[in-house]
Amino acid sequence: MNQELLMSPNHLVTFLQKPAAEFTKADIISYIQQNEIRMVNFMYPAADGRLKTLNFVINNAAYLDAILTCGERVDGSSLFPFIEAGSSDLYVIPRFRTAFVDPFAELPTLVMLCSFFNKDGEPLESSPEYTLHKACKAFTEVTGMEFQAMGELEYYVIAEDDGMFPATDQRGYHESGPYAKFNDFRTQCMSYIAQTGGQIKYGHSEVGNFMLDDKVYEQNEIEFLPVRAEDAADQLIIAKWVIRNLAYQYGYDITFAPKITVGKAGSGLHIHMRMMKDGRNQMLKDGILSDTARRAIAGMMLLAPSITAFGNTNPTSYFRLVPHQEAPTNVCWGDRNRSVLVRVPLGWSAKTDMCALANPLESDSHYDTTQKQTVEMRSPDGSADLYQLLAGLAVACRHGFEIDNALTIAENTYVNVNIHQKENADKLKNLAQLPDSCVASADCLQKQRTVFEQYNVFSPAMIDGIISRLRSYNDATLRIEIQGKPEEMLALVSKYFHCG
Repeated sequence: MNQELLMSPNHLVTFLQKPAAEFTKADIISYIQQNEIRMVNFMYPAADGRLKTLNFVINNAAYLDAILTCGERVDGSSLFPFIEAGSSDLYVIPRFRTAFVDPFAELPTLVMLCSFFNKDGEPLESSPEYTLHKACKAFTEVTGMEFQAMGELEYYVIAEDDGMFPATDQRGYHESGPYAKFNDFRTQCMSYIAQTGGQIKYGHSEVGNFMLDDKVYEQNEIEFLPVRAEDAADQLIIAKWVIRNLAYQYGYDITFAPKITVGKAGSGLHIHMRMMKDGRNQMLKDGILSDTARRAIAGMMLLAPSITAFGNTNPTSYFRLVPHQEAPTNVCWGDRNRSVLVRVPLGWSAKTDMCALANPLESDSHYDTTQKQTVEMRSPDGSADLYQLLAGLAVACRHGFEIDNALTIAENTYVNVNIHQKENADKLKNLAQLPDSCVASADCLQKQRTVFEQYNVFSPAMIDGIISRLRSYNDATLRIEIQGKPEEMLALVSKYFHCG
C-alpha cells in the first residue's frame, strides 16, 4: 500500500487510495455511498474574497449524479459587481479534486469547491479562479515550466486575558506555551486544514503580541508547502474558512487584517514561488540562484507596484507597508534580507549533511535539497484576493522571460544591505517605491494593465473593476491625515477588520 496515501489526513485520499488530483465523479459517489454522507456543499469565492456555500440534501442516487454532473445556478450579480442583474445567472460546477469532509458539520457532509460558467457553458472569464487558471496556462506556454506557490498565512487571535504568564510585547516569534496562549488552537486549525487537503509545512506563533482593552492579541502563522498555484489558492481560502470557523467555536475573534494598531507587527501574506520542469526545481543551478529564477524576479521587480492592486486591497494595507516594520516599501530583492520586497531565503545549498552532523549515528543521506529553494514576495497581506494575487505573480514571473533585459534589471535591483539604515541612503534613492495608498496602487495598475491583459489572463472588465474599487477609497493622503490620531486609526481598522 502506498504509504503517502495511507498517511494522508484527507479522508477521501486514504479511503480511495488515490491522490486528490485523480478523483473522479465515480469516486465521489462511491465515497458518499460507503460513508453515509448525508449532505453535499458547494463552495466558491465571491468578489469579497470569502467562500460562499450552497447546501444539498442527498435525496437519491439520481439527484446526487445530477448535481455532480450539472452543478447548479447561482445569482452572479450578488457575487460579483461586474455582473448585471438582468443577465446574472451563472452555473457553479464542482471540482472533484477539491473534495473533503466538512470538519464542522453535525451531519456527515462532503464539500467541494466550484468553478463558474456563463450561460453558454463557458468558463466565466472574469472569475478569480479562472483568471488564475489562465495565468498558469500562459506561464507554462511561454516558459515550458509549471508555476508553483505557497503562502505564509498570518493572523491575530484575540481573546480575554487570563493574566497569567504575560508574553513579552512584540517578541512572540516561535514562542512556546504558556507565554504563547493559542498554540493548541493553531495546531487544531492545522489538523482540520490538513483534513481538507491543505499541504502544510509548519505552524508557529509570530512576532506580534500585545494587550488592548483587557484582551490579548497574539499573532500566529501557518505556512504551506509549494504546490501548483491553482491548488495553493484553493488551500489558502479554505484555510481562512477553517480558522474562522474554529475560532467561532472557541469564542475567539480572528483577523487577517494587515494592520491592527500603530507600532505593532502587521499581518502579511508572504508568497513563496518556484518553477518546476520534469519534476525538478529550476530555481538553482550549480548551487546558486539560476538565471531562470533571476528572470522571474526581474518580472516581479517591474510589475511590483501594480501587484499591490491584487495583494493590498484596502487602506489599512498601506499602514503596514512602512519602513522598519519588516514590511517592504521599496522595489528590490536580496538574499536572506527582510528589508527587501522579494527575498531569496536560505535554500539548503550548503554542501554538508547537517542531519548527520547533528546525529552522529546517522550516515550521509544524500537528500536532494534543491527542491526546497523558493523566492518570496513580501508585500501582500490578508486583504488579498488570493486568486488574483497568484495570477498577478504568475504574470509577473512570466513577463521576466518576455523581456530582453531581465538579467540587467535583476542585477540593478539587487541589494545585500538593510536599505533603511542611514549609510545606505544613496542606494535607497535609486530604488522605485511601492504605492502608498489604494489610489496610487490603482494608478500603477492602470499604467501596467496591458501586461496583465496579455493572453486574455485578466479580462479588461476585471481590471476596470479593481481600479474602480481601489480609487473609491479616496485614500491618497490618508496616511498623513490620520497620523497621530489613534481614534481615527482604530475606526479604520474596525471597518476593515474582517477583510479577505
